[in-house]
Amino acid sequence: MTKQKLELTWIGKHKRPKLEARILLEDAEKSYHAKVQSESAAFDNRLIFGDNLLALKALEQEFTGKVKCVFIDPPYNTGQAFEHYDDGIEHSIWLSLMKERFEILRRLLSTDGTLFCQLNDDEAAYCKVLLDEIFGRNNFINQVSVKMKQTSGASGGGEDKRLKKNIEYILIYAKDKDNPIGFQKFNDVYDEEDLFSVIHEMRDNGKSWKYTRILDSLGEKRFLKTIFDGSGEPINIYVHDNVIMKPISKVMKDENLSEEECYIKYFEKIFRDTNAQSSIRTRVMESVLGEGDFFSIEYIPKSGRNKNKMTNLYYKGENCDLIAWLSDISFKKGKKLIKLEKTGTYWDGFPLNNLTKEGGVQFPNGKKPEALIKKVLELATNPGDLVLDSFAGSGTTGAVAHKMGRRWIMVELGEHCHTHIIPRLQKVIDGEDQGGISKAVNWQGGGGFRYFRLAPTLIVNDKWGNQIINPDYNPEMLAEALAKLEGFTYMPSENHWWQHGYSSENDFIYVTTQSLSVEQLQVLSDEVGAGRSLLICCSAWRGITADQAAERFPNLSLKKIPKMILKRCEWGHDDYSLNVANLPMAEEEPEPRSSENQPAAKTKSVKRKSAVENQGGLFDGEDSDG
Repeated sequence: MTKQKLELTWIGKHKRPKLEARILLEDAEKSYHAKVQSESAAFDNRLIFGDNLLALKALEQEFTGKVKCVFIDPPYNTGQAFEHYDDGIEHSIWLSLMKERFEILRRLLSTDGTLFCQLNDDEAAYCKVLLDEIFGRNNFINQVSVKMKQTSGASGGGEDKRLKKNIEYILIYAKDKDNPIGFQKFNDVYDEEDLFSVIHEMRDNGKSWKYTRILDSLGEKRFLKTIFDGSGEPINIYVHDNVIMKPISKVMKDENLSEEECYIKYFEKIFRDTNAQSSIRTRVMESVLGEGDFFSIEYIPKSGRNKNKMTNLYYKGENCDLIAWLSDISFKKGKKLIKLEKTGTYWDGFPLNNLTKEGGVQFPNGKKPEALIKKVLELATNPGDLVLDSFAGSGTTGAVAHKMGRRWIMVELGEHCHTHIIPRLQKVIDGEDQGGISKAVNWQGGGGFRYFRLAPTLIVNDKWGNQIINPDYNPEMLAEALAKLEGFTYMPSENHWWQHGYSSENDFIYVTTQSLSVEQLQVLSDEVGAGRSLLICCSAWRGITADQAAERFPNLSLKKIPKMILKRCEWGHDDYSLNVANLPMAEEEPEPRSSENQPAAKTKSVKRKSAVENQGGLFDGEDSDG
């Protein structure tokens, strides 16, 4: 009996698009860099204009396993986009299009990487089951609830029948939680909570609040001795006489103070004691036996939050219990005491009222607060890590990642890629954007990004309906495209005219639109030599059959352009977006044949002297029969 698994199924689930792995064309005029470059600033960030499913496919070869964190905010499947579809079809289309994206995103993630996917309640439940299937339910980490609207202004349609919407959800998955080098834990990130709310909640839950004493006086301090830590660094020990400690309850009674008034007045002196184990505490305990009842030490730690700073610690009693100050876990904010609590699964406190103005661009629907993205990146990344957002919107993820010293890739199909994202990033790079998180991270500007556009489809139909190489492709673009489709890294050699790319140190690819003669194949075979192999992609070869060529030239493999790739993928499909006009159920308008269409927008390729530019030299003047 076949073992079955629990899965979500829908109409068209197993109809998979055969995606074209396109190349990316850089437009230097839209790329942008700071005028003054520093060694620490990241300049190889990427902004990609084009369909995000095709863009993810284009990134797969270079970035598989390299992305530390994916944050996406996909369309929520709301509004009027699906008004002409049955409900089942609506969800089926959304799930099919998201499934393809999630599968590539998972491959792009590093082994210890994480995915954050923000949705509202229209598709969150469906998406959870879908992500369980793709990532594995064991790799589910958390579902976070995020307050995204003020209750008084929250909306969502149908308020006469439903509660107003002010919450969205972030589904968090690890790439491989069970792998020894996979996801282990999030970085420590803290939220601000009112201290007295925390105290009351603990008491309501039957838990004791430990910070209940005041160290009113440290008494007389005298030097006792110097000991050394494990690395030989000195630790000065002092003994204190006539130390005065009082319970908070007694001080409240003696001074007629409320509990809150007492905590605020004596905030810097309130403590608890703890017997937390440490090598230094053990050394101190052994050194002060019988010398007194209260001690302090002065030393310079070599790690931790006080690294390389002179630090004072206090110990009491025979067991040398460590004095832990309330001020180490909380702080004063105006007339309030705020406790830092580790981030949980309910996030609020983001500046929502002026959100549309963040980043200096107006984007009234769907913009995420910079503080929200900051929290995600603080949890899941470190400086220098690579962050990806394939639904860039107004560019918040890239802007925040840039300010926080993370590298980033963003993809956006809409024209606001040019009207919103580029101007916003330029202000960030120039240091002019001082909104959002800029002051919190002391952002002063710097870095840069490279702008890429998806290349047009490689194969088009001529006016007679024959499939041909797109005339918009120059030799360099063609060589790069075929290298990618064949699994080679495109890197033209400056020394060997026939090396356009490689798959290993001894396996190479050569691309030409010419028809090759036996003599030309012999030259190539001799140049490649023994112990190496060359895949030749050409329009044809003459004077020899494929079998004869394989026998005579064992270090060469021959493939014909374009026949070698015609069945590889869906040529000419430029838009896999969630726009209803582009979905499978939409009525298609008849298209004129490709050569009669307007040419695809041309962009400037990066110019470099390479084997591609010089490829014609050997074969100039030769016939090219097919």
